[in-house]
Formats: sequence, C-alpha cells, structure tokens
Amino acid sequence: MKHNKKPGRIKSALLNWLGVPISLTNGGFWQEWSGTSSSGKLVTADKAMQLSAVWSCVRLLSESISTLPIKIYKSESDGSRSLAKDHPVYRLLCKHPNIEMTPSRFMLMVVASLCLRGNSFIEKLYIGQKLVSLNPLLPQNMVVTRNDSGVLEYEYTDPTTKSKRKISLKHMMHIRGFGMDGICGMIPVQVGRDVIGSALSVEESAAKIFENGLQSSGFLSSDLPLNDEQRERIRSYLLSFVGSKNAGKMMVLEGGMKYNNVTMNPEAAQMLESRTFSIEEICRWFRVPPFMVGHMDKQSSWASSVEGMNMQFLTNTLRPLLVNIEQEISRCLLNGDDDYYAEFSVEGLLRADSAGRAAYYTTSLQNGWMSRNDVRRLENLPPIDGGDIYTVQLNLTPLDQLGLSDTGNEAEKLKAQIANWLFPETHTSTHSNKPHSEE
Repeated sequence: MKHNKKPGRIKSALLNWLGVPISLTNGGFWQEWSGTSSSGKLVTADKAMQLSAVWSCVRLLSESISTLPIKIYKSESDGSRSLAKDHPVYRLLCKHPNIEMTPSRFMLMVVASLCLRGNSFIEKLYIGQKLVSLNPLLPQNMVVTRNDSGVLEYEYTDPTTKSKRKISLKHMMHIRGFGMDGICGMIPVQVGRDVIGSALSVEESAAKIFENGLQSSGFLSSDLPLNDEQRERIRSYLLSFVGSKNAGKMMVLEGGMKYNNVTMNPEAAQMLESRTFSIEEICRWFRVPPFMVGHMDKQSSWASSVEGMNMQFLTNTLRPLLVNIEQEISRCLLNGDDDYYAEFSVEGLLRADSAGRAAYYTTSLQNGWMSRNDVRRLENLPPIDGGDIYTVQLNLTPLDQLGLSDTGNEAEKLKAQIANWLFPETHTSTHSNKPHSEE
C-alpha cells in the first residue's frame, strides 16, 4: 500500500483521549500522555499517590462514602417511601455488585476513580434482559468518543490481554466528575499536574537532603596545596561519614586541614513552608479540609467545634459526590423511573458519635417523625411491643390522643354530680343506694 508523504514531515493526526481531541504535531499529545509538569516532574496517578496529602485525601473521600449505607427506595402514593427490596438493582447495589466485591469495596473503587481520574466506568452485564453484575473498569484504559450520530462510544483496553473492545451505551454506567464538555470529567491529576509536580519536587529535595548526611554543610581547607592522589584519598575518606546511618561519627583531620561549617536552615530555605503550602494546595484540589488529613495549621478558619467541621465536610465535600452518584444510579440502573430512587444514608456518619446519635434519636422521637421501633431498627435491635406508637413532646402523648384531655372528663363528672343533688328523683345517687327515708 502506497503512502503519499513528503520526506521529513509528519501528517497531522487527531486522537481522542477521554473525549478531548489531541494533536500529534503540537506536543499536546505527549504532554497529556506523560503528564509532565512545569517543574519537570512526571505526574501520574501512581506518582501522585506517593504524596501523603493525595493519599490521605483520596482515602478520606473514598472510604467515607463507601461506609455510608445506600438503599433503593420506592415512592408511595401517600408521600412516604419503602425499601424496594424486590427491585433487581437492590441486590446488586446493596448486597453483591459482582462475584468479587462487597458493596463497600465497589463504592470505594468508584469514588477513588472519580478523585484521581475524574471518571468512573461500570460495565453492566446481562443474562437475557436481567442485570446480573456491575463490574468497575479502569478509567485510564477507556477512550470515549462521540460518533457522527451524536451517540457516545466506549472503547476499553483489557489490562491483561491488551485487546480492545467496544462497549455499547446500554451496557455502560459512566459517572462523571467535574467537567466542561459533558462527555467526560476533567482528570484532577492532569489538570493539577503543576501543583502535584511541585509537591513531588519538594519531597524529592527533602529526601535528598537526608540522603546526604553532610547535607553540603561545610568544606575542608588546607594551607598546603593537595595533589590529585591526596584529594581522592580525602574524598574516599569522607564517604564513611555520608548518610544518616553514619551521623555522629567523629571525623579526624590531618596535615593541617580544617573543617569549616556552613549552616543551611531548611526553614530559611523555605523548604518547610513549601511543603506546608503544597499540602494546602492539594487539599484545595480535592476540596478536603486540611485538618482532616493531619494538617493542623490555620484550623481556626474552619468551624470551632468538631460537629461543625463534620457538617461542613458533609455539606461542601461529600454531598456533591453523593448526589452525583445517586443521580447516575437513577439514570443508568433504574432507567429514570420516577417511582424508584437511590439514596445514601448520611446518618451513618453519626454512628461513631454516640452522643450525637442519641441527640438525633431524641429529637426524632420527641417530634413524632420516628417511633421507638424505627430507632431500634437503625440500631439493629429487635422491635418491642408498643414501639410503633408515635409520640410528641406534650408528655409524650400518642398522636391519636392529642384531642382528648382529662379536663373535659372531669367537667362531665362534675355536671352529673350537680344534677344528682338538684334532681334526686330522676337520678340515682352515686353515694348511696338506700331510700331517702332511711337517710
């Protein structure tokens, strides 16, 4: 097959990397592929996870959401809801997503993919018309394009066989993170490669300082000139004092040589400030409060109580992720049926706080929107007799007895007694059954 090409020229070509057209001729492809930052560091998801701040942020988000119970509910005609345990998606999502994963492990991988890659891809496997398995895929092996008819196409490269296969839109559940084109979410590791690359450079510089025990902190001087052999001998001698394991050894100088100390303060060189700023920058990319990853500086800028901090974390950080996942479940797994919906139970965040959980239950019981058996169900306790009665704060009176009171009953008794006194011939006395003559 002949190719009409001019020597020394490369024909321009366009590729789609996660839905973004990339040209081979302008260097954009290689920059996106390698993720090279301005600091010269190669930034990938695996490299980024070597930073403690990135590791902590991804673990915090993925593990926090994976521990929240998620259920499928059915909306009833009276405005209430019930667990849709008979729905086929309920078993997959809440019990066994696939043959290898628990619901917690499944959701952890979904959220971790969103945090690092900006997208999460789940393949839906059917037997006939029945959905039988949800298999999460590696987002870095997926290429998303839009064909001429406007339909999204998914091409996945198997990590084991390296073979490519296309997955139809019907068999794909695509959860997108923050993005601009509506096709794919933006990849945080690539968009923030300069910030992450700078943090990697700072960590590497700090490690190199401790790798060299002398830390370039001084020099040797001699009144007499040294030949090449003497310099090599001194250089070999100094190697026995290099490294952290040789710290504290006594150095012996001879021939009138002197050691001159040069102090390098890491804080003066802005090493510590750079590492601190890198942690705060990475937390901004993941929208995680710095104190939740062990960075305790500037904590006063957040809420003053632990409850307030947790509430901000739930509202500003977790809730956008939770709503995004819930709506994608309704769209891709429940087929947009308005009668069914998925919802995370954020009350699971209170399980580690017994005082907060008790206050929540007390408020719900005293205001009549939960019964004692409802509370016992949440605490995995068996129901009790009479526990389905809903009570309110007014002496914990049952709801069906609110219109009745002892005051009305006492008034009726008083009227009957007065009538007996005034008209004894028409009313039977309640005090005595004897005739009036005998009294």
